[in-house]
Amino acid sequence: MHRSACAVLLALASLAAAPDTMRVRATAYCQSGTTKSGLRTRTGVVAADPRILPVGSVLRIIEGVTAGVYTVLDTGAAVKGRKIDIFIPNCRSARRFGAQTLRVRVLRRGWDPKSAPDVVTEWR
Repeated sequence: MHRSACAVLLALASLAAAPDTMRVRATAYCQSGTTKSGLRTRTGVVAADPRILPVGSVLRIIEGVTAGVYTVLDTGAAVKGRKIDIFIPNCRSARRFGAQTLRVRVLRRGWDPKSAPDVVTEWR
């Protein structure tokens, strides 16, 4: 293969592997309870539209006071399209957060439990 063709293929492969970056409308919630994934709400949890960001997706919020890594473990009737709802345990802080447009990087889209090893059968 010609050297320039290899360079183009490598560039395309690196773009395909690069994480998605998108803008989302973010709100915050403080109600404790059980998420769609079955886990309790906690810091680092967001709710999202599963058609856009399936449960198990991992995001890095790039900007703002909530910058950091979050896992989509919840969904919500009001969370449709490019929206996320960030769990903030302090209700006053959650209300103060309001609604903001944030840039997020999708580090992993969804989680496929079938791809995880079955620990029980691995030990047999």
